[in-house]
Amino acid sequence: MDCRHCTATQLEVIVDDSVITVLSEEESWSLLSAETFGRLATAAAGEVEIFPINFVVDDRTVVFRTAPGTKLLELTVSPRVALEIDQTGDDEATSVVLKGRAVRIDAQQDIDAADLLPLRPWVPTLKYDFVRIVPEELTGRRFRLGPEPERGYV
Repeated sequence: MDCRHCTATQLEVIVDDSVITVLSEEESWSLLSAETFGRLATAAAGEVEIFPINFVVDDRTVVFRTAPGTKLLELTVSPRVALEIDQTGDDEATSVVLKGRAVRIDAQQDIDAADLLPLRPWVPTLKYDFVRIVPEELTGRRFRLGPEPERGYV
């Protein structure tokens, strides 16, 4: 089958289930909770941006710190975001994507609670602003790695 014009349904038939596994929500949360680094995607004023962030999972939400600048401004303009983490090994890789709404933490008691989380900037900068991503969708995939199979065109 020539797959240059295949639909998603046709491609699912071609890919063996043992190559790509859809993870459960629990497995996805477990992987997300074990990581501290990811990529945050924002979209404001028609521009898509991707920012590296360090984060912590807190009660099935994600919290990160930031300083005033492009990221915080974009989250204020358009709070819908996506966070992706990936892991790779010799034989498999995983990818988890969390989509949700970014909310700046501004109540003092919530700031105090966030400040107690094991979340510190990786670079020597002051980051006083905490942001919480409230999830709307969480998906995960596990990929079995290996060489590309022979191409067979019909």
